[in-house]
Formats: sequence, structure tokens, C-alpha cells
Amino acid sequence: MNKIKFLILILVLILIGCGKKNDGKNLSLYSYGDYVNQEILDIYYKETGIKVNCDTFATSEDAYIKIKNGGINYDLIIASDYIIERMIKENLLQELDLDEIKNFDLIDDRFKNLDFDFENKYSVPYAWGTVGILFNKKVIKKNNLSWNILWDEKYKNKIFMYDNARDNIAITLKKLGYSVNTCDDKKLEEAKKELIKQKKIIQAYLSDAIKDKMINDEALLALCYSGDALFCCKGNKNLDYVIPDEGSNFWIDGIGILKCSGKKKEASKFINFLCRKDIGLLNTEHICHSTVNKKVLEALPDEIKKNKIYWPSEKDFKRCEIYHDLGDVLKKYDVIWTEVLAED
Repeated sequence: MNKIKFLILILVLILIGCGKKNDGKNLSLYSYGDYVNQEILDIYYKETGIKVNCDTFATSEDAYIKIKNGGINYDLIIASDYIIERMIKENLLQELDLDEIKNFDLIDDRFKNLDFDFENKYSVPYAWGTVGILFNKKVIKKNNLSWNILWDEKYKNKIFMYDNARDNIAITLKKLGYSVNTCDDKKLEEAKKELIKQKKIIQAYLSDAIKDKMINDEALLALCYSGDALFCCKGNKNLDYVIPDEGSNFWIDGIGILKCSGKKKEASKFINFLCRKDIGLLNTEHICHSTVNKKVLEALPDEIKKNKIYWPSEKDFKRCEIYHDLGDVLKKYDVIWTEVLAED
């Protein structure tokens, strides 16, 4: 009898859980930390009565692994271009119904129909930017800056790098004259040796903490995303940002609906809401990364939209590459990064 009661209790709990998952009132979003303005989530709740709960991750790779393993369920995800490409290949995203996302028309054409999601069948562009060098312009001149400066022993213990494999390996490959999407074993071995050499002179590998530390003059140089650089330059007038001569990465983050979600219509309405001009303006002012929305760009003050950090020149655009999903080669990147970190 006790076993029967126990089984009934388990069944009730499962049914309750399923009811909460499909109640249609709340949405769950998985995103980078501090990448969605809480104010717009509050506005959405006031307008619709639907609460959007946002959980965060440190890297898109972390998010992919958790979703792939099936340990977590979310309705929506904001992720990097190459991770979206991989999730499409592995059937982890639902195909979008753009008839439910009318504001997709406000997205600038230059960010549509890119290789990682041609025709935008699975994702809507969310934000974009570049990877470059944040530096103290009182000490370092901007002219002809190269990735080599991040290996200059003159700046020992004055350099921060991001704590992730893809960006570190990519900029090292560009330093060596190779593509950011290199899969060649010999070229990757060269990059590993360069990163091991560099490790001896950097102060630390960090994530979001780079921003506060650079604003507080705790280093002279840092690998940095353009949006973070813009934030830092506002906080410290001695800082500036450059895309090095060898070129870099031009990235686009997108938002998609996960396959495990049973709320496609509700999720589509939220994506449509994010694409609204007024909401996009509030969001881009908060996250600092460049907008994909042409109406939002028009509404921004000149000091932002004419800022070369926020909106680089066509020349800079042409020197940058988009990351692609490298398939199983990404495991080699992870091994390289583990070996770099293990070096004394």
C-alpha cells in the first residue's frame, strides 16, 4: 500500500511539473550574463502579463553542452553565431514562423541571411560586434597596432585575456596570418605554442571582470569585445579600442526557440517585442553592443552611432571574419586551451 501511495505521489508531482512547464504564462530565456535589460522584461510583463525568467551562462559553449545533454529546458536562447550553426545541425532549434515576427523587417539587411543561418530560418539577429584590443592611449599609441603587442614582454603583467578557447586561439591564428576558422593541425600547434609563450606575461584570464579592472587602470591592454570596450571607454577616458591590422572576428549573436519548448507562439511574440524600435533602443543602451535594428541605429545619438568602436568602418568590416562551427575540430581547440592553462 505504501508503495502504491508513493507512486501516486510521484505521478501527481510529475503532472504538476508538466502543468507549470506548459501554462503559457511564463517564458524561460537562456542568455549571457547581463545581456538583456531587466527594464524591458518588466515592460513585457506589464504589457502581456507574461513573465520572462532569464538564466545566464558564461559562454555559448557551456550553454550548448547543457542543452545538448538534456539536463535543462528553456524556451529561448541567445547564443553566438557558430553555436547557433551547430544547434541547427543537431536539431536543437525550432524553425521560426516569421509571420509571427513582423518586426523582423526592422533588422538591417547586412545582418540577415548569413552563412550560419541562411534565410534566418532558426534565429533572429540580436546584437553584433568585433573582437579587438582595449588599451591605455596615454601609454600606447593607436597607430598600426598589431596583435603582437599582446605578446610584448614590455607589458608583462599589464595584459588581460578572455578566459575562453575560441577567442584566444582565433586572435593568435590571425597574428600568425591564418583564418579564425583554421582546422589545420600544424597551424593550431603553432597557435598553441604562441599562447603558451604569451601566458608567461599576462596578468590573468578573465571574463566580465575585465571591464572593471581596465576602468580601474589595473592593466594597460586587454583582449576585448567592442561593446565591452565602449562601456570601458565611457568609464575611463584614457582607454581606446582598435581592431588590429591583421584583422579579427566579426560576431553576431542571435535569439532562437529551443526544440524542447512547447511555447513557440509565445516565444515568437517575445522575439517580435525585442525587435521593436523602442525596446531595441532601451536594450542597446544597456548592453552597449551594436544594434542590428536599422530604426534603433537611426535613433541613437551621433556620439554613439558615429563612434568607430560601436560602428566600425567598411575597411574594418572587410578585415574581419565570422566564426563558423568547426564540428569535431572544436574538441582540438578545447584540448589546446586545456594544455595552455596547464602550463606553469
